This record gives sequence, structure tokens and C-alpha cells, in this order.
Amino acid sequence: MSFSYREELRGDRVLDVLTNEELGIRIIVSRLGAELVSVARLRGRNDWMGYLHRDNDITPAEQGWGNHATVMGYFLHRLKDGRSLYRGKEIAGGTHSFLRGKEWHLAETDLGNGVLSYEITREDFTSTEYPLNVSLTLSYRLEDESIRTSFHFRNHEPELSAHVGFGLHPGFATTASTPVRFQMPAGTYRRYFSPNNYLAAETQLFHFAGGQMPFEETKLPGSYILELVNVPGRRFRFFDEPSGRTVEFDFSEVPYLTLWSDGGSFLCVEPCWGLTDHDNQRAFENKEGIHIISAGGELARSFSMTPRMNVAQTIC
Repeated sequence: MSFSYREELRGDRVLDVLTNEELGIRIIVSRLGAELVSVARLRGRNDWMGYLHRDNDITPAEQGWGNHATVMGYFLHRLKDGRSLYRGKEIAGGTHSFLRGKEWHLAETDLGNGVLSYEITREDFTSTEYPLNVSLTLSYRLEDESIRTSFHFRNHEPELSAHVGFGLHPGFATTASTPVRFQMPAGTYRRYFSPNNYLAAETQLFHFAGGQMPFEETKLPGSYILELVNVPGRRFRFFDEPSGRTVEFDFSEVPYLTLWSDGGSFLCVEPCWGLTDHDNQRAFENKEGIHIISAGGELARSFSMTPRMNVAQTIC
């Protein structure tokens, strides 16, 4: 494969542009939040078709959700009232923790393998945001036609285990007034109800034969939070019929999936390693789905998404 890279400055934002020249696939990453702000494919001479919500537009949104693909961690989604206790000490932060508001370090540009890697270390966040010495390397790799997103945590604490929740919050553009098409593979799922943005005691285990998501689109603003309990083929597909945009997902390593929209022309498909707080809040180390990294240990997880055009709408 032949890859090209360039650094771009727009106002006070530094962007990294990585392109697979042979396949005509391009990603643009903002170092603020290490956020993918564009996933695009070339469909004609200098005609790039973007897949993300507000693709390649980093100006402030006039209304509604204004992001593209927010990185979440070391806790994800909401801490109740913006704070919690971790081993008895207070932690606090925004809706998706501190990562999206930090300027990440560009750790590696590997043109031989089509990889951009970013890093956050203990020096980049306060003890209130997260109290332990845990670093994260986030990588985006152009892997044939796919974009593989990888999280690699390192716990530098010599004696303490570390608890983390993390994920990605990408929104995919839809055509206005067109029904959302999201296809799910057959399997057993558990739905977590969160009527006030926090988990209730109620869950629902259900078996699904595969196909178009079995959820009401009008209720996407309330989120559908799913655990992939027994889903052998974890390949999902988003499809926007008028534009021909299709995104296929390989969630082989993903335990949870959140589907959300604020009613705008997009669908967020969020692979998650952990869940939001319960309404009856638990200590951070006891959060649902929390991941534990042993002292001196590491944790690596990934998923891939493949942007396509005019692909058949069926899934097995």
C-alpha cells in the first residue's frame, strides 16, 4: 500500500491527514481529543465523500451534537452529577471524561503500515480527573479498506491495579428524513435501560434473529445500551440508502454497544468497554463493565470499521 501524510493547521487546531493513495481512503485526526474528524473515500477526481457527522467541519455547530467521533475514557459516558468516588477519593469530569478536552501527543506516524498513534500520560491529567499513573496509546490504522482503532493502556503503578472504562463515540451521517438503517447480527443481547442517562435496575435479555435493529428510531435520543451476551458473528452494518454510504463494523473484541442520536441527521454507533453510572451510584471500581489492569500490567483492545459505497443491505 502507498500512504501519504501531512500536518494541517486550521486556526488553533492541529490536524493529521493520513491517506491510502491506492484505495482512496483518508482519515483526518484532530490532536485535540485525538478525534477522528473525517473518514472519507474518493469517488471521483478530488471528490471525497465523508462518512462522519459534520465530516471535516470543525467549526462550532449551530445546534445539536457538534462532534464527530469522540474518544471516551478513562471513564465513559456519565458519572452521576459529574463526580464519583474511586477507592474513597473523589474523581470528577464531563460527560465522557477528560480525554476529548486534552491535546494529545502524536507518538508515531508509520507510513509503512498506515498508522497514526497518539498518547496521553500521567502528566496530561490531574489526580481529580484520574488518580493513577496510567497511560493510553490510541492508534488509527488504515488496514486495507478498514480503519482499525486500538486502545493500549499501561498501568505504571507498581502495587495498585487500575480500573478503566473506554470506547469511541462516532456519529455517522444520514440523509434527512430517511429512516436509519442499522443491521445487527443474530445472537443474544442484554439491553440496559437508562431513563435519566443513568442505568436503572431493569435490564432485558432478548434473542434476535438478525437484520434491521429492533428498536424505535424515535427513541434513539434516550440511547439503546446493549451487551453482546452471545453474539458469535459480531459484524454490524450502518447503511444510508440515498447516499450509498455503508459502514461495516467488526466488534469481535467489543462487550457493549450504544446506539444514540439527538434527532439530527446521524446515528452514533459506540463500541464501549464499560457502561455509564447506575442511578443508584456505585463506587467507580464497582461500575458495571469496568476493566481492571493489574499493577504493572497492560490492556489492549480494538475494533474496525470499513467505509464502503453502494453495498447490498443484507447481513448474516
